[in-house]
Amino acid sequence: MHLIGFVLLLLAGAARAHDVAAPVPPPLGWTFEPWVVLCLGLSALLYGLGLARLWKKSGEGRARLRLQAWSFGAGWLALAAALVSPIDAMGTLLFSAHMLQHEAMMIVAAPLLVLGRPFALWMWGLPPRWRRPVGAAVRVRAVHAAWTLLTWPLFAWLLHAAVLWLWHAPLFFEAALHSNAIHTLQHVSFLGSALLFWWAVLGIGTFRPQRGLSMLYIFTTMAHTGALGALLTWSGIVWYPSYIGAGEAFGMDALEDQQLGGLIMWVPGGLAYLIAGLALVAKWLGHTPAAGPDAASGPGRIV
Repeated sequence: MHLIGFVLLLLAGAARAHDVAAPVPPPLGWTFEPWVVLCLGLSALLYGLGLARLWKKSGEGRARLRLQAWSFGAGWLALAAALVSPIDAMGTLLFSAHMLQHEAMMIVAAPLLVLGRPFALWMWGLPPRWRRPVGAAVRVRAVHAAWTLLTWPLFAWLLHAAVLWLWHAPLFFEAALHSNAIHTLQHVSFLGSALLFWWAVLGIGTFRPQRGLSMLYIFTTMAHTGALGALLTWSGIVWYPSYIGAGEAFGMDALEDQQLGGLIMWVPGGLAYLIAGLALVAKWLGHTPAAGPDAASGPGRIV
């Protein structure tokens, strides 16, 4: 819903700008950065191959596999829309569009991708002769120790919070606006920390935090991201001077644009965390432990 409201606001602003003979908004097309397209395409291809191979072995587990595939597909589409749609180009002109892009990556694409259990499917998507050496590399002690640390819920929560606040500091955000390399690092940091956060709090990795702790991590993240959004919304000064004058073609000055961006992070962003927390509660309340051995064990294991 916030996307619809955002688009309507832009249309209204553009109409108001036209009335006062403001600059015409530049054409905003799709951006196809080669490395982005390559990563998106490779991830989808490997997942599809793994899904096809694992589907033959899953038997009664196909219902779960189907749900995971739908989740990954939805997350992949959300990520692709954030990175290659006109929202990406608009982010250079409007802070609010930039915030919409970041929120789409962190609270829409990231949890959906995690629920798709991509690592297992990617492994099955590899040629058979590659699976053993890749599996051996993943089990190297240093790699395993690093992954264990990164997916430790407390560490993942702290990392995600630090990344969010540091990159929104004016010094670092402005640097990202003026350097493609730093901008890429910013997006990788946002997406990577969000994936680790959701992987940890959803209990998919090695650590399965107690339910109360999972809720604590989700709602404290909702609180501090909402606080950052509120600061941006209620601030009377422009945090990021590079946006001054850039949004005139859309009928907004830099402060109005910043306030709208903060509002996107504050309200719809907070609502997304709330929905995730409530969905976890509903899942826990409806969960009944299965009797007997884990049905996901063996060749068809996908967890």
